[in-house]
Amino acid sequence: MTTAPTGRAVPEAEPARPRLPLRSPRPRPRPRGRGRTAALFLAPFLLLFTALYLAPIGYTVHQSLFRMHRSGLGLTAPTQVFAGLANYATVLGDPEFRDSLLRVLLIGVVQVPLMLLLALVLALLLDARSTMFKRFFRLAFFLPYALPGVVGAIMWSYLVAPGLSPITAAAEHLGLHLNLTSDGMLGPTIGNMLTWGWTGYNMLILYSALQSIPPELGEAAVMDGCSAFGIAWRIKVPMIRPALVLTTVFSIIGTAQLYNEPAILHNVAPNLSSTYTPIYAAYNAVDANNFNVAATESVVLALLAFALSFGFLKLVQRRGAAL
Repeated sequence: MTTAPTGRAVPEAEPARPRLPLRSPRPRPRPRGRGRTAALFLAPFLLLFTALYLAPIGYTVHQSLFRMHRSGLGLTAPTQVFAGLANYATVLGDPEFRDSLLRVLLIGVVQVPLMLLLALVLALLLDARSTMFKRFFRLAFFLPYALPGVVGAIMWSYLVAPGLSPITAAAEHLGLHLNLTSDGMLGPTIGNMLTWGWTGYNMLILYSALQSIPPELGEAAVMDGCSAFGIAWRIKVPMIRPALVLTTVFSIIGTAQLYNEPAILHNVAPNLSSTYTPIYAAYNAVDANNFNVAATESVVLALLAFALSFGFLKLVQRRGAAL
């Protein structure tokens, strides 16, 4: 003890204790056979993925690099020869195939945003507290997707067929001459069929995403005086942004693969070209036993769908980073 100038006793400071060096924890030994167990569990998926996905893609790309060569008078069996990128030059130089690509792009640019907007509005209405009979409306909106696409296309083909369409008959009573299968109306008719069949599917994905939002956020917004529209636009829509991106990518890929609707609508619309969509053109090439051209058209369409989907994802990521 020492005495301070004020006369009070001050305890002496204890000597500093030497610090022991910190020892890094020893890494735990990994259990033996862990990698083998993981490989065994992944093996069925990898085998199916390779056999049902990678192998067909590789075979299609391989076929697109060859062509059938016939010599003489065509009496001998054709032989397959390497053509390089000649098939791609032929396909991209075909004006009908280029028109089919542009036609699908136009339908997607107009139909996909309208369909997703409608699906978002329906999902927000179902998520609202004041909505009555939610189960009934959820089933009613989803029912068109539950029907097979071919059945829905056949139903719509009768609804738009000239002479059978009740829509055309109602327009005639109003003094309007409406032909839903004319050249100018084929695009809107097919877009309407796609919207009717896929809105419920996208609505269900968005509605499921809305269910994961904590209700406390909406209650706090109501206490702050936010309206129902403000809650939907400023809270709910930003929080389901990943679901909106997912549905957009799925819709882009689905529009690129458009086939059922034009193929069935061709029965009531003879003016619909057999190359109306790229997939339709590829099927016609298969019917003509021109498998190499069909493979080339499929590869070109796959690259287009990949470029559009990847470009949309990169655009969304840049805007998200900017915000």
